[in-house]
Amino acid sequence: MPSLDRQDNIFVLDLGDGENRFHPDWITAVGAALDEVEKSDGPRALVTTATGKFYSNGLDLDWLSAHADQRRDYVVSVHELFARLLSLPVVTVAALQGHTFAAGAMFSLAHDVRVMRADRGYWCLPEADIHIPFTPGMAALIQSRLTPQTAHEAMVTARRYGGTDAAAAGIVDRATDVDAVRSTAIEIAQAQVNKAGDTLGTIKSRMYGPTLTTLRDTANPLG
Repeated sequence: MPSLDRQDNIFVLDLGDGENRFHPDWITAVGAALDEVEKSDGPRALVTTATGKFYSNGLDLDWLSAHADQRRDYVVSVHELFARLLSLPVVTVAALQGHTFAAGAMFSLAHDVRVMRADRGYWCLPEADIHIPFTPGMAALIQSRLTPQTAHEAMVTARRYGGTDAAAAGIVDRATDVDAVRSTAIEIAQAQVNKAGDTLGTIKSRMYGPTLTTLRDTANPLG
């Protein structure tokens, strides 16, 4: 399960040591961590990462298939997590130490900055291959954070991007050795801790206003 640690002005949220899929309990735990980051005072920033082979493998499809009657509410909760992170009033940096797939990749896009290991691991939106269409909110998030060309390729072809290719495509901001992923993310975050506060939250909310509106559309989240 996710765990939150604080190193001086930097909150480090470890998403877990498994596939870190979006089980409802996992979503609740991440939301509680974001609550703690948001309610804290003073200079601060957030780094998210994980332990092991995966950063996140996305939606918990096993749970979803066993609770089909809760699909709508589940998607609403996922959308709200994306919206919450996208508009969080602190600078956020994703340290992608492992595979980052599907909703996990979308979760990474909701951060301000992404650092990915260069040697192994993939960033991928596999929805076209697994025959699960993007919701309107998911499509809006992806298209708001990637160039049109990259969004098209990632969404339509389900390409698996290694760290170097992801950096070249603008999906991540930096690709580095695995041992330096977390430290690089913390260094980037540390340089931005004084940005935290209401002004930053307002800037993000206005910058991504249409995307946030779509993500928070609870009347028709599935399209």
